[in-house]
Amino acid sequence: MQAESTNCHANRTQAEVQAFSSRPLWTFPSGTLGELTRASHERASCALGTLPGLRSAARDLPAAPMGIEAFAAALRGPAIRVIAEVKRASPSKGAINPGIDAAAQAAHYVAGGAAAISVLTEPTRFGGTLEDLTAVASRVTVPAIRKDFLVHPVQLWEARVHGATAALLIVRALSPSELPLMMDAARECGLATLVEIRDEAELERALEAGATVIGVNNRNLETLMIDPATAPALIPLIPAQCVAVAESGMQSAQDIAPSALAGADAVLVGSAISAAADPESAVRMLAGIPRSSTARR
Repeated sequence: MQAESTNCHANRTQAEVQAFSSRPLWTFPSGTLGELTRASHERASCALGTLPGLRSAARDLPAAPMGIEAFAAALRGPAIRVIAEVKRASPSKGAINPGIDAAAQAAHYVAGGAAAISVLTEPTRFGGTLEDLTAVASRVTVPAIRKDFLVHPVQLWEARVHGATAALLIVRALSPSELPLMMDAARECGLATLVEIRDEAELERALEAGATVIGVNNRNLETLMIDPATAPALIPLIPAQCVAVAESGMQSAQDIAPSALAGADAVLVGSAISAAADPESAVRMLAGIPRSSTARR
């Protein structure tokens, strides 16, 4: 895994590395992301006492579902792969599908062609739980991703014990010292990572930390505003050896097309399919869109 990340970074030119090195100083996030990150720090602090038990429980588990390398492989192919998200609510939309059965919803997604399932576990604004993650991981054979505002290794051990294959790490929510620490902790507990960015400086931080699956969020989580041009603009900068995922604001094949043309390997779709009356058909309509195999170097 480390060798793969080194290759991703080495593929960049010296000029690009120098350009990215003049990045702004990191500050704690503002707005909605700041609130959610602060709340996550509080939850992690409360969970610290469980860390020895989580480590012990993880040692008794078989190898992580599918394995770290298999997570990236599941998101690659000649057509766009769909990461389908189980989402009850969100700060931008409010209630989406409050009564959703996470395991049943995930099964519908997989029947529609989903390559992986993203499970929101944030409890206050998204209505998620770790029990949702356990239920999904027990029901489907594709990778299950813990999606939350993770800030401490204890939360990665929680994800591992509850059946996750991978966990989301948001670069904007993690300081320059926290991101590599979290990447190392994920490797220690056998989790793959989906590392989320929104600009070139964050991409460079992700690559330096060893990210090999990189998501570009069209939504600014601090303001909750969506710019659909964000992912198509940044995806061509992600080295071809890495998996590139476009996130947020996509409901139709037409919405996905710009990212597919930019060379995205996968898309993460949540609200539209969580609210759909027929989630299996909703995913099937998005799966299999041809992607450009030449847009990324």
